[in-house]
Amino acid sequence: MAIHIKTPQEIAYLREAGKIVAETHLYLESQLAVGMSTYDLDKLGEEFIRKFGAIPSFLNYEGYPASICISINDEVVHGIPSKKRFFKEGDVVSLDIGAYKNGYHGDAARTHIIGNAPAEVKRLVEVTKESFFKGMEMVKPGNHLYQISGAIQDYVEANGFSVVRDLVGHGVGRELHEEPQIPNYRPRGEGRGPRLRAGMVIAVEPMVNMGRYEVRILADDWTIVTLDHSISAHYEHTLAITEDGYELLTM
Repeated sequence: MAIHIKTPQEIAYLREAGKIVAETHLYLESQLAVGMSTYDLDKLGEEFIRKFGAIPSFLNYEGYPASICISINDEVVHGIPSKKRFFKEGDVVSLDIGAYKNGYHGDAARTHIIGNAPAEVKRLVEVTKESFFKGMEMVKPGNHLYQISGAIQDYVEANGFSVVRDLVGHGVGRELHEEPQIPNYRPRGEGRGPRLRAGMVIAVEPMVNMGRYEVRILADDWTIVTLDHSISAHYEHTLAITEDGYELLTM
């Protein structure tokens, strides 16, 4: 499937959706607290997104039953909110949020620590975020997609952590997941990947594990966890490639 180059009007719509996602992240971060259920946080997120006249992108997406993906500790992505699960001191909480408005999606993820945590856990969260921006140093027209991937992998592994291989970033537009797929590591034997062009809109999302990179899916067919039960972190922005670099649409 071809990579769709967005028009300025399409990017304006994507920017609006992205702004809603960014505001929702700020709001939910302020609400995170020990003793709150993941279900209650999900409902706060859904209500907040709808206040902007938008729809949660993830709700009912391929059967996903909630609005916000809430993944805790060894859960990498796609954790399902529950009335029976409550945040605890020291939890590492990844929130993945999408919003759909005017026919276009915004998509971003952040990882937070509730209360205090060991220094190495804090470093994992920081390295995951910084790896995204190392990837961004490669974003300009004429470069190739896997230069982003390689920069992320190099930074993560230099810091002693591992990059998840089974999950990737993606294009964003009228569909939540479009071409191209964006690995956070150098795929072997696949060349340098597509050439970056102004007007491409992509979601780059490093998923980084404290231990090994292998993952598995739980019996709910959604929640993906680390195989060795090590803690995982996630950081994502939707961005538009411009003539001289990029614009973060979910900042």
